[in-house]
Amino acid sequence: MKRKKKNMKGNPNPKANHHILILTYGVVLLFVGLAAYFSYFLLVKSDSVINNSYNARLDSFADRVVRGEIYSNDGRVIARTEVDGEGKETRVYPYDSLFAHAVGYSTNGKTGLEALANFYLLTSHVNLVEQVVNELSGQKNQGDSVVSTLDVDLQKTAYDALGKRKGAVVVMEPDTGKILAMVSKPDYNPNTLAEDWSHLVAEENTSGQLLNRATQGLYPPGSTFKIVTALEYIRENPSNYKDYTFDCKGIYHNGDYTIRCYHETVHGHQNLEQAFANSCNGAFSNLGLLLDLNGLKNTADQLLFNTDLALPIASSKSSYTMGAGADTWQILQTSIGQGQTQITPIHNAMIAAAIANGGTLMKPYLIDRVENAGGDVIKKFMPQSYMSLMTAVEASELTEFMGDVVTEGTGSALRTDAYTVAGKTGSAEFEKGKETHAWFVGFAPAEHPRVVISVIAEEAGSGGQAAAPIARALFDLYFSK
Repeated sequence: MKRKKKNMKGNPNPKANHHILILTYGVVLLFVGLAAYFSYFLLVKSDSVINNSYNARLDSFADRVVRGEIYSNDGRVIARTEVDGEGKETRVYPYDSLFAHAVGYSTNGKTGLEALANFYLLTSHVNLVEQVVNELSGQKNQGDSVVSTLDVDLQKTAYDALGKRKGAVVVMEPDTGKILAMVSKPDYNPNTLAEDWSHLVAEENTSGQLLNRATQGLYPPGSTFKIVTALEYIRENPSNYKDYTFDCKGIYHNGDYTIRCYHETVHGHQNLEQAFANSCNGAFSNLGLLLDLNGLKNTADQLLFNTDLALPIASSKSSYTMGAGADTWQILQTSIGQGQTQITPIHNAMIAAAIANGGTLMKPYLIDRVENAGGDVIKKFMPQSYMSLMTAVEASELTEFMGDVVTEGTGSALRTDAYTVAGKTGSAEFEKGKETHAWFVGFAPAEHPRVVISVIAEEAGSGGQAAAPIARALFDLYFSK
């Protein structure tokens, strides 16, 4: 007993040492994890946290820095700050309403690029000597400038082509995600925002000039949704989808339900590709009845419905609600892009961009780089892959279908010898007794896509007659530059 007692007192306890070792390793791991997260925060997250609209600290930056300029992709000023002799600063937008929603405003809150780039515009990287001199003399330093991805000529062409119609246009590069143009109408003049504010936000004003319809406007997709329906049918029938046929008589009856093709056009005997090109509602309603509704829901979700989009500015979430157990009428309607389905114009552009890019969607972005007052590059933004929406084979099949829309079907306004276009038109019903919204979404050249365009013209009628010509004007300009 004495010997045992001596061992307990004189020798270290192995179990106690083991517990101390575990505790030591745990503390070290926690420290390493904390250091790793701190590094990640500084390198990746800090800018977004600092630039958050709820960060009151940013407002104090304006006490020491003159807000920087915003440029188009070719170096034209699209937003600047003018300082008068008394030091009063005025934010000026040389193009008035042209970039209203894309550039946004920096008074009465901040939107668009003014919000996205707020931190950069209120940060100054002028040389150290100049900073010291300005600080000692009580002068503000010049804020950094932001060079956007926006193209003035494409923006103006989209703006003019949309005319007085309500709606939106998005132009982007499928292989990079650069947004080249973003137009929303009706609009407002950011130069007179302060004096117009009470009218713009008044309850009786239902025009919604402040709403960026390109990213926040939700519309029934109409026949552009047939891209989703066709993709699901191809996925369910990979080896024999080309065997599908339908005899269109202009009106499709299913029990007590009736689906009409646009203007009750009789398309006759159609295979899947022809029905897609001619936007045959009867064929695609019939097609919906053949599909696994859970599969269609999964495909819609994979194409980013019901998902917060990876966009740099405020956006709405597109919605798709139909699943297993839906009744016949809901299936007939949803399969042709009606029913309860809603989509934003930029989301439609992103789906087309993924098809154009072999199935891979690139993250859309609006800032190319940040420069100091001397023109030195402070930060460069690079293209980033978002995710794969479909396989390369599926993208190729859909490209072929969309090419036929232009060469054989409803997109005839885009036929030209100068370039090839793959696209989809749409005429979306939204309220009984009113004209349909006109859609076009597509890309060019079809064989090697360089640019994607999404157009929605509210209450403009046929997508082929109203939206496709707007896209044509943009494609013409793009390929003439």
